[in-house]
Amino acid sequence: MLSSSSSSKPPTQQLLQSADLISQGAEAAIYKAYLHQFSSSGHGVDHGAVLKASEPVLLKHRFHKHYRHPSLDASLTRQRIAGEARALMRCMRSGVAVPGIRMVDVNEGVLGIEWIDGKSVRQLLPGGAELEDISEHEEVDEIHENGTADPIADYGVSRDALMDMIGVEIAKMHLADIIHGDLTTSNMMLRKKKSDVVLIDFGLAYHSTLVEDKAVDLYVLERAFASTHPESEPLFAGVLSAYEKRMCKHWLPIKKRLDDVRLRGRKRSMVG
Repeated sequence: MLSSSSSSKPPTQQLLQSADLISQGAEAAIYKAYLHQFSSSGHGVDHGAVLKASEPVLLKHRFHKHYRHPSLDASLTRQRIAGEARALMRCMRSGVAVPGIRMVDVNEGVLGIEWIDGKSVRQLLPGGAELEDISEHEEVDEIHENGTADPIADYGVSRDALMDMIGVEIAKMHLADIIHGDLTTSNMMLRKKKSDVVLIDFGLAYHSTLVEDKAVDLYVLERAFASTHPESEPLFAGVLSAYEKRMCKHWLPIKKRLDDVRLRGRKRSMVG
């Protein structure tokens, strides 16, 4: 039961107060919470209504930045919450596996999305089990679980099948002209019940039809594989193979631009 002081707070603030903090970064705090709904006897009057627990949700709270002017901070927060929600909606309409939206409060800077029960791809691949990089949907006390030599096997899929699923979901996202902006193996979840890949964390996502933006999205993921997972070339090659098949005629211009982006990246590395 909420106290009288807490019940006077806006519903979103009450929800955050009762939620469990999972992680906090410079831009947002991530919580696991439960949305509740009123359940009555069905007579149309809620005398004696009780709170009925629903499924867990993930709350992303873009808290106030005190170093910014309040009006600018509020405007940027609203834009980013609304932009992330729009990107998720566009992905859902296009059949991309992303978390469903459960609530949006642009004034409080809170986006509530479906809780994905699973592990990040980073946690499941060799070299990616560092504690300091926790996925949006992962709780700290689960990080040390590793029951088998290859944890992917617990989900009933092979490593090659996992790479195929990643490539297909990215292709569907790009065909919908959504650029993720932060494609890493931390931002992909392998879901337990369905054994499918879910793309998460669309905080930097935007809409674009440009081949360049899609090529850069892929390059970011390629660098993430190379920097996080040892001997990852065959893994990323599997992702690209599935991506190519799904993109069909759209693949060749993206491939050409990806080669150009790689070349630019190597030149920057040599210059320092």
